[in-house]
Amino acid sequence: MTWAPHVTVATIVERDNRYLMVYEEADGKEVYNQPAGHLDPDETLCEAAIREALEETGWTIKLTGVVGVNLYTAPSNGVTYMRTTFIGEALTHDATRKLDTGIIEAVWLTYEELVARKDQLRSPMTLQIIEDYRAGRRFPLEVVG
Repeated sequence: MTWAPHVTVATIVERDNRYLMVYEEADGKEVYNQPAGHLDPDETLCEAAIREALEETGWTIKLTGVVGVNLYTAPSNGVTYMRTTFIGEALTHDATRKLDTGIIEAVWLTYEELVARKDQLRSPMTLQIIEDYRAGRRFPLEVVG
C-alpha cells in the first residue's frame, strides 16, 4: 500500500497588525484558517498559494517568503497534510469576487483575536505557524524552488 501526504499551501498575510483569515465551514464546523488549499496538478507551490488566497479571500497577493513546511495528521480523518506556509503581501481586493464553496467570509484578525478564538481554529497549526512568523521565522522563496 502506498502512503502519501496531501500537499497543501497556506499564506500568512499581515497588514496593520492584523492577519488575513478565512472563516469557513469544514467538517461540519465553522472555523478560522489562513487562506489555504491543495496543490493542483501542473502548478508550483507558489502558484498554488497565490491562487488559493485569491479564490478564498478575493485578495491578490505577492509572495515575499516562507515560514516553514509542516506535517499535520488530522485526528478527524487520519489524513496527513504536508503544508508549506508562505508569507504574502496584500495588493488588491476584489470585493465582488465569488469566494470558494464553504468560505463564509475573509476577515482580518489581530493575534489576540486569534488566540481568543483558539477553539475555533481549523487546526493547531493555524496559530502555531503565526507564532513562528511572529518569532521571526522566515526563509526566502527560493527554498521551495
